[in-house]
Amino acid sequence: MKRFLAGWGVVLLAYQLPLSAESLTVQVSGIKDPGEIHIAIYGSAEAFEVDKGEKGGPAEGIVDGVVEEAQPGSVTYSFELPQGRYAIGVFHDANRNNRLDTGFFGIPKEQFGFSNGASGRFGPPSFADASFELVGEAKQMIDLGHEESALKPCR
Repeated sequence: MKRFLAGWGVVLLAYQLPLSAESLTVQVSGIKDPGEIHIAIYGSAEAFEVDKGEKGGPAEGIVDGVVEEAQPGSVTYSFELPQGRYAIGVFHDANRNNRLDTGFFGIPKEQFGFSNGASGRFGPPSFADASFELVGEAKQMIDLGHEESALKPCR
């Protein structure tokens, strides 16, 4: 009898758990030179707004991402994430030093972009501007090909 009840407990628990993750496709275009593409998917405003690209790769608050060699042109990646609100930050590390190089006043020397086509004044955009709700399938297109990082949101 105990096995029977334990079995039903597992079945009931399975009905409460999500059976599949949501699907996010990220396309980054306008890559000018060979180098590393750094894509970070943030699940919170706190993590997104403090990350200035000083160090690429995994960090607290980044829920998924990619650091991979990329050639000029475009790249596309797919991610499976739980339903929720996310923002994406991308930079192209042309000299492969694992950070977004900046010049005078912190102005980036390397290509960068954000989800929703968001851009900031005198710094990165807010999480509110760059974030989107992931429900079902979503696609974000980030164009690094513009000097001022004028980005095209995906509709």
